[in-house]
Amino acid sequence: MAWKRDPDRPMLLGLVFWLVLGATAVINLVVPSTVLERILFFADVVLLCVLWPMMPWQPGRGRHLVAPAFLAGALALGLTGSAGTHFPLLLIGVANLAFVYGMRIASAILVAFGAVLIVVPLFYGRTIVDALGQTAVIAVMSVFAMGMASAVLKARQLTDRVRELTVAEERGRMAAEMHDSIGHHLTVIKVGLENAERFRDRRPEAAWEEVRQAKELTTAALADARRWVRALRPLPLNGNLGSAALQRLADSFTGTGVTVTFQVSGTERELEPDAELVLYRVLQEGLTNVLRHAEAGSVRGTLTFEKGKVVLVIADDGKGRDHDQGHGFGLSTLADRVRALGGTLTSGNAAKGFELRAELPS
Repeated sequence: MAWKRDPDRPMLLGLVFWLVLGATAVINLVVPSTVLERILFFADVVLLCVLWPMMPWQPGRGRHLVAPAFLAGALALGLTGSAGTHFPLLLIGVANLAFVYGMRIASAILVAFGAVLIVVPLFYGRTIVDALGQTAVIAVMSVFAMGMASAVLKARQLTDRVRELTVAEERGRMAAEMHDSIGHHLTVIKVGLENAERFRDRRPEAAWEEVRQAKELTTAALADARRWVRALRPLPLNGNLGSAALQRLADSFTGTGVTVTFQVSGTERELEPDAELVLYRVLQEGLTNVLRHAEAGSVRGTLTFEKGKVVLVIADDGKGRDHDQGHGFGLSTLADRVRALGGTLTSGNAAKGFELRAELPS
């Protein structure tokens, strides 16, 4: 029976329920009462013991009638000789209504119970003043319980929202990693195979060299894919750090038909791992876009260490970009990642060609 192990049932409330119910039963045995009242009282106790493990603590779980039945049973204890010790059970019942039905429906149910509390005591010979006084006490306790339940419900909603945002962020990061890593490799492989096709008759040795490089890049692409599938964390930069990783990335574009150069300006200093990864991705995206769109003959990457910041610029001598052409997925994602580190990413046409510029604090 899965409902007996409901993970949404607060453990502390379970402890309070059994302690209060036990204490109430003991007190009833001490307080004088008629045989009928005692029979009704213990029948009510048995009913609550049966209802307690069946109570749902989330909406949409079924067994919704159990919640008002439990509250009715807790109220009945007061009419059969609980001597007021049943009030904590009332608080539990009210809180359960809020969890199961929501604040509005729970409030309507409590109003209905309040009307019953005013009328029923009159049949036991009590005055209207006594009935109103008891109802007022229970009403105050209900407001307190509803307030606590509302706080818990809001905390649950916040937790669910944080979980949704975390999942969405991870999905976005996965998409960015796939685009940056696999997209880069596939672009270089495509260009290499096109070169091999062009060289196959006139320069067969060069064609086979392109095929060999494409095979190596395919192996690297598969390794990258396995890494980000296995663990959702920034991909290692092939064992290289700082400018060495960027230099190796620039060298991987050799033989694509575009002359790629990379240089470092200023005194190099150690950067945070997140900053290193973002700079790596910016250079990767910039060089890949040159191959895809620029129709350039050369591209130059420059990493400059300035006071308080590091600047990476990728500039080509291609055709530039049409003003009506927006940023693609890669640049938009990179801009978000750069901003998250307190930096800026800008791009646009230069005097000749296109320029991508990333600035990060260091």
